[in-house]
Amino acid sequence: MTVIACIDDLKRLHRKRAPKMFYDYAESGSYTEQTFRDNTTDFQKIRLRQKVAVDMSNRSVAGTMIGQPVAMPVALAPVGMTGMQSADGEIKAARAAEAFGVPFTLSTMSICSIEDVAAHTSKPFWFQLYVMRDEEFVDNIIARAKAAGCSALVLTLDLQILGQRHKDLKNGLTAPPRLTLPNIVNMTTKPAWCMGMLGTRRRSFGNIVGHAKGVGDLSSLTSWTNEQFDPQLDWGKIARLREKWGGKMILKGILDADDARRAADFGADAIIVSNHGGRQLDGALSSIRILPSIVAAVKGQTEIWLDSGIRSGQDILKALAMGADATMIGRSYIYGLGAMGQAGVTMALEILKKELDITMALCGERDVAALGRHNLLVPKDFEGDWV
Repeated sequence: MTVIACIDDLKRLHRKRAPKMFYDYAESGSYTEQTFRDNTTDFQKIRLRQKVAVDMSNRSVAGTMIGQPVAMPVALAPVGMTGMQSADGEIKAARAAEAFGVPFTLSTMSICSIEDVAAHTSKPFWFQLYVMRDEEFVDNIIARAKAAGCSALVLTLDLQILGQRHKDLKNGLTAPPRLTLPNIVNMTTKPAWCMGMLGTRRRSFGNIVGHAKGVGDLSSLTSWTNEQFDPQLDWGKIARLREKWGGKMILKGILDADDARRAADFGADAIIVSNHGGRQLDGALSSIRILPSIVAAVKGQTEIWLDSGIRSGQDILKALAMGADATMIGRSYIYGLGAMGQAGVTMALEILKKELDITMALCGERDVAALGRHNLLVPKDFEGDWV
């Protein structure tokens, strides 16, 4: 029996059990993947300050995110095509998150629909919106999210134009995926995955097919998605969407202090410091490296969450100590889902919580809210000026 001790163990199982095209979709960045790599390696440059002879009893890693109690300051980030990593993947991830006590965010580009996830969960989840040119579709999907009881809208700002991801191009990973001969051959080597997919009716893009004008089946989806991401998204359109939504709004994809100030002035309930997991602008700074400038700009004006690069509970601690109010994870839970389904997502969350708790204790803290720069040793050039 394989012993799962860390997120990397789940990653290795995910690679074994999921088809190559879907594993590569999760484990890739754009162009040279420099930013994708920096997201994790920059965390490793930050060291921890050990403290001894302090009371480590009665510890708590619980907190809140936009007023919602959470078992730890972590939410599951929106990930497209999650239902292709494991059959009914969005439902499995949402149920694991609900049971664990952390928020789940459903992507616009999910396999399971908003209504499907709502039918299989008992608490509100969050919905992530990609802004499309078709305003009628956008208005309708917002109405569907409201009808399903979604408690927050996560608006992604950094995908007006799709970044070029070389692995996806080579694998034929489109929406829907192309069933080339190499892809079919590879899928036949993943029998458990194949059986799962054969046993579910959820193999389409449930939020789009049958809901978008002219998209009645998968054959018409590719051309629709290629044309629909809105390159004209601006603050005026964001304001319109906030009015249409009428609830809590989180802005994802902030990687610049000026943009953070604009988002805070706009009244965002939270901003997510994120470079889309290194999948959009290759060459951008890692999220953890840019975080201090954004904290300096808007701390206290809106909640600041960090996304991109978190692979351990220690990474969560470092993000919080560097000034983030909370974090989001994508690949860390996707590895678990691809490896073991719902149980794998739960295991990923358990691993992260245990690592966060033990590291916090060894840093001499009992409450996650007390974490700060005093717990870290940060290289002098980590926040150096970039001109």
